[in-house]
Amino acid sequence: MKLYDLSPEINEEMAVYRDKPENKPRVRVVATIKKGGIANESRFDLYAHTGSHVDAPLHFLDDGVAIDRLGLDRFMGKAVVLDFTKVKNAITKNILRNSKIKIQKNDIVLLKTRNNPIKTYDYKFVFLEKSGAKYLASKKVKAVGLDSLSIERDQHDYSTHKILLKNNMPIFEGLDLSKVKQGNYLFYGFPLKIKAEGSPVRAVLVKE
Repeated sequence: MKLYDLSPEINEEMAVYRDKPENKPRVRVVATIKKGGIANESRFDLYAHTGSHVDAPLHFLDDGVAIDRLGLDRFMGKAVVLDFTKVKNAITKNILRNSKIKIQKNDIVLLKTRNNPIKTYDYKFVFLEKSGAKYLASKKVKAVGLDSLSIERDQHDYSTHKILLKNNMPIFEGLDLSKVKQGNYLFYGFPLKIKAEGSPVRAVLVKE
């Protein structure tokens, strides 16, 4: 069994969505004197969509559920990694349909693109276009993930997010798929138990 860590290290220099300063994590380690010696205690100021993270329906739907209301089974299961590193712009329905590996019901679909590794924010990152989102929804997959800090760009109605989230499909973003080959795996990406629209995750692929 081989494990692949899909989560980048969280630090103050990491790439964040749209390079916004307010999205940068703040990590502070405070050394306090306690009986018996010194204890290091860290404090985090962390944007919910930092690094590898997952979006819940509440992120874009007024009546959507928060991350703590989704069953834990939504964040784990059989997964398929599809290699689209040659795609320059958008992953569409036709690109997904022509993949060598076929997508099955209840798959967690992970889209590997040229985005990785994310060292700086790329405003022209490869994204999942709405026709691709509709196709995945029609296949009744369990969740979708990719290696950019957002699953879509230049779609001002946020249609890709809304199509997937209306079907209670969690969206994993910011994954590091650079060391993973196309194929079948088991995926685990559990969020914090928090009443919010999203959460950081420690995402792992398992190859048996």
